[in-house]
Amino acid sequence: DPLLQGTAGSPGSAEGPVRVIHGSSEFGHLQSGEVLVAPYSNSAWTPRFQRACAVVVDGGGAGSHAAIVAREYGIPAVMGTIDGTRRLTDGQRVRVDGDHGRVILVD
Repeated sequence: DPLLQGTAGSPGSAEGPVRVIHGSSEFGHLQSGEVLVAPYSNSAWTPRFQRACAVVVDGGGAGSHAAIVAREYGIPAVMGTIDGTRRLTDGQRVRVDGDHGRVILVD
């Protein structure tokens, strides 16, 4: 069973440790290969997507900024999870299924 369910935003699947980012002041915490988990994104966030192996966002849909940027960078994204930033914690290992809009906890 998925830990979170949302909207498929960008296809593909990736696995990595979670990094919850609430705002641009926390960008320095995101390391290469981590899953970027955020409440939203905007154009200032675009360069940071290069570090992420996948993106999970509380709001938005397939046409939102985060989904479009994730598709441009070729990384999976799940949008509209509602409470991903509250339910996921830094370092937790997850698999992001951008084809089906699921986030699965990895043992």
